[in-house]
Amino acid sequence: MHIPALSNSTSIIAQVTAAQAGWQLLNMTVRRLNMGEKWAGYTDSNEYVHVILSGKCNIQTSDGSFSNIGSRADVFSGLPYALYLSREMHFEIEALTEHFECASCWLPSDQQHPTRLITPDDVTVDLRGGGNASRQVVSIIPPGFDCQRLVCVEAYIPGGNWAGYPPHKHDQHREDPDGTIFEADLEEIYFYKMQPTSGFALQRIYNGSHDQTFVAQHNDTILIHEGYHPTVSAPGYTTYLLNFLAGSAQSLANSDDPNHSWVKQKWGTLDSRLPIV
Repeated sequence: MHIPALSNSTSIIAQVTAAQAGWQLLNMTVRRLNMGEKWAGYTDSNEYVHVILSGKCNIQTSDGSFSNIGSRADVFSGLPYALYLSREMHFEIEALTEHFECASCWLPSDQQHPTRLITPDDVTVDLRGGGNASRQVVSIIPPGFDCQRLVCVEAYIPGGNWAGYPPHKHDQHREDPDGTIFEADLEEIYFYKMQPTSGFALQRIYNGSHDQTFVAQHNDTILIHEGYHPTVSAPGYTTYLLNFLAGSAQSLANSDDPNHSWVKQKWGTLDSRLPIV
């Protein structure tokens, strides 16, 4: 499913509910605030993550205060800050800069986990693939993070390059006899930004029963429930993806399309434009 960016006249520039998506878990709002503006909420029976996309803020929570969070002017100029919150937590975000942007994702939880501020020193940066399938991945909430289900990563795709390639899927829960997960059944949100903002990417989603290709533009959202889902960034533009995932396990285990998995044996060297940040 493709959800175009909402009008810039509102503080909410992207929004997804589980009911809208037709799945069980993931919800997301991307919100823009000007300096001094505030937004308050309550996690209720959900676990939450707030990912700072641009600007700085203060966040007051039931579990303490976090001041002057954020260090990048936009997603293309630095690594992220984020705040993880568990169930039954009040929070209030106050923007300290103009055009502050924050992506918030939440999903049902029946567990309690510690509040955690994630800084640029806490994230991991990986350069993956090769040739024109090279990309940068920044892990904010990786598998093994102290939460129930949530996984969150950022990806940077140089112009003309592919990500999620060879095409992969994670729509069945499958384990080896010893219990090792080799594919998880995951819901996934892709939130897009482009540099320059006039750029676009193509997102294909396919399996044996359907095959769709979407044009993703700045601040658009793509929802992936099942099927293989590679992405390609238009030449001349850098594509940013914020990915939220959750499902049968806190895992990124996936399966490649067997028709294209041979490509991994033909990787060239990493793209010299990486890392982007």
